[in-house]
Amino acid sequence: MLLLGLLLMAATAAFTGLLIAFNLEGGPTYAVSLFGGHPFTISVLGAFLGGLALAILFGLGLWMFLGGTALAAYRGRKRRARRDEIRQTRAERDAMAERLEGSGAPADSRSPAPAPRRPHRLHLPGH
Repeated sequence: MLLLGLLLMAATAAFTGLLIAFNLEGGPTYAVSLFGGHPFTISVLGAFLGGLALAILFGLGLWMFLGGTALAAYRGRKRRARRDEIRQTRAERDAMAERLEGSGAPADSRSPAPAPRRPHRLHLPGH
């Protein structure tokens, strides 16, 4: 799969290079109309390269979106696992406390459990 991807990238780069090399002499130019005005003219090569740039930017945005989605899903799984671990620990603590109270040991012999800390929903730097 890696070799196939590398071969595809090399073929695409060669094709793009050949298209650019054979279209350097200028050719017809087209006036670009934008919001009712004509800010510049562009050649066929310029339009092609502009399309390539836009495709690269779109791909970069898609990559960033998918990476952010995967990171959010990973953090959610991690947060759920941590929450489940805390619930299990609390249940074990309560079971041990009940066993300790049932054995007749004095209540002063055990230290009170600290209150669990809730995670912050919003973090502002410096606060």
